[in-house]
Amino acid sequence: MKAGLLPRRWVRGYAGVVGAMDATTGVALVVAPAFTLARMWAPVPGAEALVMVRLVGAFVAAVGTSYLWALARGGAARLQTVLEVTLLARAAVGSFSVLAVAAGELAPAWLIVAATDLGCAGLQAWILRRRWSEDA
Repeated sequence: MKAGLLPRRWVRGYAGVVGAMDATTGVALVVAPAFTLARMWAPVPGAEALVMVRLVGAFVAAVGTSYLWALARGGAARLQTVLEVTLLARAAVGSFSVLAVAAGELAPAWLIVAATDLGCAGLQAWILRRRWSEDA
């Protein structure tokens, strides 16, 4: 491997971890939203609002599945595209979460979501600026 290249297996490992994390969290928010929110230390809204939590869960699951889809389909180009698109989604969700907590619209527990999404967005931006090796 040439000096300065990021091993593609690391990028694939990252995509696998965050893909599994989001896919699992999203499915959990759809199937058991109150239980999942409580595990996230987030306030559980009334029953009428849980349908919106399920909707968010469907989006989160789709984002996670997109990473896993790129890994299953193979190829650096697919993985790069997923990292580019999900970077935008993560930056938007992370920024919104910070602003909503600051405005008092979300509980401080949502800063965990903000930190995760903004951290992943930053890491993905760094990955995308690097060249990858051709290893598995």
